Amino acid sequence: MSRRARCVAAALVVAVLATAGCDRAGAPATGGDTPDGRVAGTVTVFAAASLTGSFTRIARDFETANPGVTVTLNLAGSSALANQITQGAPADVFASAAPKNMATVTDAAEADGTPFVFARNQLVIAVPSGNPKGVTGLADLARSGVKVALCADQVPCGAAARTALTAAGVTLTPVTLEQDVKGALAKVKLGEVDAALVYRTDARAASTDVTGVEFPESTRAINDYPIVALKGAPNRAGARAFVAYVRSASAQADLAEAGFQAAS
Repeated sequence: MSRRARCVAAALVVAVLATAGCDRAGAPATGGDTPDGRVAGTVTVFAAASLTGSFTRIARDFETANPGVTVTLNLAGSSALANQITQGAPADVFASAAPKNMATVTDAAEADGTPFVFARNQLVIAVPSGNPKGVTGLADLARSGVKVALCADQVPCGAAARTALTAAGVTLTPVTLEQDVKGALAKVKLGEVDAALVYRTDARAASTDVTGVEFPESTRAINDYPIVALKGAPNRAGARAFVAYVRSASAQADLAEAGFQAAS
């Protein structure tokens, strides 16, 4: 066999390995955009706002593990992100704060593979440091003079809040409905409301400004966080590699440190 033929044969072997992606157990993808099988280019990740802190760290670590890769995060409410994807916004990965919003994407045949749950989250009552209104549970949110912020019902944190309030038999009228959990938390930090129902992870991240008050009904409204690579991903190899990386011990440690619960 000539030297040129041997080189062509070797290149074909590399190409086959590069398309292997990740195995069914979720091992990191070996394929990529470069001749030697490395992942390259920009990976655009649409992720729920409550993942801001943990996914910022995960993206940084993924870039370190894959020199030449840049991760761009689009962080917003899961319902808004799902709508953007189904309307054709270019994205490689979608990480949702609830299965319902992921279903919007999968029902539109936009998923490349089956989503898997990589973390879980739970609500707390966020109050200003010192808890000036003495809030100890959901019933206190219905007291006269207590101003409450909730997420809108179509947002996962809003749906979870309604489930928890119903479980507690508490009816209240919030002074504002926010489009993501960061908006609800900001109202507490700015002193515009006395309390907000937010994720435990967000309250922990803002612990210098707010206190998270645990309540028993939160166990009735635990949110599963699914993730999937997208069928129309501009960087398909990068998308699969990032999704696989979220399952790694390093990424799971980042999620645990932020206060997320393990998926299993």
